[in-house]
Formats: sequence, structure tokens, C-alpha cells
Amino acid sequence: MTKKLIALSCLIGAMQFSCTNDLDQLNTDPTKASAATFDPNLLLASAQYENVNATAGYNGPILFQSMWVQIMASTSSGAANYYSNADKYVISGNTNDYLQRTWNINYKAASYAYEMEQLTKGKPALANLNSIAVIMQAQALSTIADTYGDIPYTQALQAKAGNTLPVYDTQESVYKSLLTRLETATAALNASSPIPTNDAYAYKGNVAQWKKFGYSLMLKLAMRLTKADAATAKTYAEKAAAGGVFTSVADDAYVLTDDSKGFTNSNGQALTTLADIYQVRWSKTLIDYLKATNDPRLSKVAEVPAAGLAANQTAAGTSNSAPAAQVGLPNGYDLNGGATDISKSAGYPGATGTGADVTPIGKYSRPTNIYRNRSAPLFVLTYAEVELLLAEAATRGYNVGGTAAQHYKNGVVAGIQSLGTYGTGGVIEATVATAYADANPLIAANALKQINEQYWATTGLLMNFSEAWNNWKRSGFPVLTPVNYVGNFSGGQIPRRQPYPTGEATLNTANYQSATGKLSGGDTWIARVWWDK
Repeated sequence: MTKKLIALSCLIGAMQFSCTNDLDQLNTDPTKASAATFDPNLLLASAQYENVNATAGYNGPILFQSMWVQIMASTSSGAANYYSNADKYVISGNTNDYLQRTWNINYKAASYAYEMEQLTKGKPALANLNSIAVIMQAQALSTIADTYGDIPYTQALQAKAGNTLPVYDTQESVYKSLLTRLETATAALNASSPIPTNDAYAYKGNVAQWKKFGYSLMLKLAMRLTKADAATAKTYAEKAAAGGVFTSVADDAYVLTDDSKGFTNSNGQALTTLADIYQVRWSKTLIDYLKATNDPRLSKVAEVPAAGLAANQTAAGTSNSAPAAQVGLPNGYDLNGGATDISKSAGYPGATGTGADVTPIGKYSRPTNIYRNRSAPLFVLTYAEVELLLAEAATRGYNVGGTAAQHYKNGVVAGIQSLGTYGTGGVIEATVATAYADANPLIAANALKQINEQYWATTGLLMNFSEAWNNWKRSGFPVLTPVNYVGNFSGGQIPRRQPYPTGEATLNTANYQSATGKLSGGDTWIARVWWDK
């Protein structure tokens, strides 16, 4: 004990001696950065990845919206029963977990962007990053509002200040605030000022492209309001077009994922799960749409596996991508042997394989391997979407420059060419894309239907299922026949929102109850968000 006390006394003495000159260093945690020393550029890639990942893979839309709007289909039986949430609107064991992920992960993205905004305020060298922080908040928070309705906004992202029970703002007020903030932030971007240094988009900090992204996002948000607030929709769509939106597929906003570094393409991750390889197919609605006009994307996105169960349970091996061979799986069927067994569906093409190697779904089309790459891009917003939105805006009489027919053609060509971002397996020559668009021009009398069906197919084929669903809610196209499977949670209707995370009811009770009290029918899957008229 005496020796220990002597040693302790010596240590204390040594510390007292050394502290006379280095007190500041000893009182600073070397593992933490201060606001003065932390580089806010480091937050940008996290905000970008979390935002796009919130609507990828098992974080929501592939398990919900992909099949709600009949881009995909699944027999959702056995090991893949978690797709019952999507294909049949039936609760699975993890539905309550899945439904909260878009909320939780996008609020995480918004938090990164909000912190980035705070750290760049009043710093001229970081002015562009400050504007981008606001744009990223608009991207993340609008996605949450589109999915759930009213959300915490004015008091959100302020836990550091002690506000952990934020009130819910109306989606109308959120949207109008986001449009105003987007306008200011995007206009402030300046190519002569320092660029962001940690950009996960393909822009690599290019401020001119970020400016186009800001205005393109403004256009998308404005067009959400065509039925809820036509005047605001027109005003901001025209402002966006005048400001300068995307002008080519080179402007497409997407995150370049990298599975080796933990930034995985969650759609690719899901579709390489063995049960998904077997049971996740393109829907009959989509395949029929593509086949009706000989869409050149069909042979790039769809394949019929080789015959037999074993061949259908692997992504490897020989498959048939010939357009004529493709057959879409009708939504709402299973492999359970009853009245809704796939073999009972109208036009059932028959099984493939024999004996123990037979499979009832062997002739149905599945996604090709371009979608199974865990380092594939995750799309945020594309030139194709922008041109199709401009086509609709022009159809509605908005002053956005150009004709509806030209914007539509640009959108069709761009949607085909953006598929090449997945790699050589998705590349379609520009001449082929242009020839297809020329052969399938916009018909004025059918314009809104054509435009929004093309938007649905394009966003669906780029695996942006959340966007395909939201635009379907807004536009009503394509006209879909709902599934009415036994035990469904939506009364046989296609869901129009996701219920709030269960934790909101228990942890933020008063504010949650106030928000749900404004929903017609309460916190259900078929209540409509503000702009969904």
C-alpha cells in the first residue's frame, strides 16, 4: 500500500508539473472535434447516402411501394413471406419495423444536413455547402412528408437544444416552407465560390449541377401540388424552369454506392437474398406495358430463368431475355395451393422443370443481374423525370418553355438511356432510344395518361419505387386494379400512406395524437396526405 501511495503521489506531482504549460491539451478530448475544427464537408456524403438508402431495399419501398403500384410482384410464400406487405397488403412479422425505416433513416439524413447548415453559417468559404445543406434537408423531409403526411418540421432536428418532443407541422406548411427555402438556397449557389469536397453524387462538387438539382427538386415538389394548390404549383414550376433544371442524363442525381466500404445498394442486397431471387418478379402490369410498344428496355431489365426450381433459385446460369418470352407475374397470388395459388390465375403459363425440380413460377420474368449489383447506383432524381414533369406542366398551360411533345420525347429518350448507369448490361444506343420515342409520340388528347404512365415505368425501372408510388397517388396513372387478398390491412385498396412509426404514439403522444386527429380515418394505410386529392 505504501508503495502504491508513493507511486500515486509521484504521478500526481508529474501531472501537476506538466499541466503548467499544457492545461488546454489535457482538458480536450482528443477523440472529439469542436465546431471550430470539424470539417462540415464530412457530413454531406452521409446525408446523401442515408437519404437515398431510406427508400431502398428492406428500408421500405421494395417491401411496400414496388408492388403497391405493380412494378413488381411476388408469390410471397414460405421464406419470402415478408413481401406480403407489398403484393397483398397483408401484415408480415416485421411490418411495424419496415414501416418506420423511411421515417427514421430520412430524419437521420436531415439531421446530418441540418448540422451541416449550422456549422457553415456565416462562413463565406462554406457558402455553397450551406446552400446544399438546405437542399438536402428539402430532399429528405419532403420524402418523409410524402410517405406519412404531417411531420415534425419547425421543431425537428433540435434534440441538441433539448427539444425531443417536436410538434407536427401540416404537410401544406412544410411544403410551402421547403419551396421557399429551396428557392433561396438554390439561387445562392455560386460557381466562383469553393465547392463541396465530399460529394457522394456523381456531381463531385460541381456547383452548376447542384444548382440544376435544386431547381429540378423544386419542380418536382411544385408538381406534387397540382391538385392541392394549383396556383403554388404553377408559380414554382415556372420559377424552377426559369432557374434552370436538368438538361441531360449527365445531370442525373444518384449516389455511387460502394459495398466494399459499407455503402451498399440496398436494392441489390435485397435482390441477392435467395428467397428474393426466387419469388420477386416483374409484375404483369409492367411487362404488359413494356411489351405493348416494344420498349427497348424490356430485354435489358427482364429475363426468364432456365427451367426448373434450382435454376430459378440462383441468379447465375442461362436465362432468356428475348422480349417475346417475357411474362409478368400477376399481383396477389401465392404458392399455398388454395384459391389464390398462382396456378389458378388467368392466363397461367404453366410450370417449368420436372419431378422434384419443378417450379410453378418458372416462366415469369424476373429482374436481370444489373439490379443485383450491391455497388450499383441509387437514383435520387433524373433528367427523365424532370422532362416528363415539364411535359405535364406544359400540358397544363404553365410557362416552362418548349412544347409538351418535345419534353415528353426528351423524357422517354432519357429514361431509356439512364438505364445505362447500371453498367454495360443496361446500355441502349441513343439511336434506338430516339427511334422508339419517335415511334411513340405524345398524343395531346391522351397526354396526362401517357406522361404519367411513362413516369411510373421509368422510375420503377430505376428502382425508385417511392417516387413511382407518389406520382401515381398524385396523377392517378396508371389506372391500377387493387388486390383484395384475405386479411389485408387496407380494405382491398392500394395503400396511400404509411402509418407513423409505433414509437411516435408512445414517446411523442400528444403531438402524435394531434397529427392523427387531422387524418380522415386516423393513422391508417389508406388515409390521404394533404396533396393527394
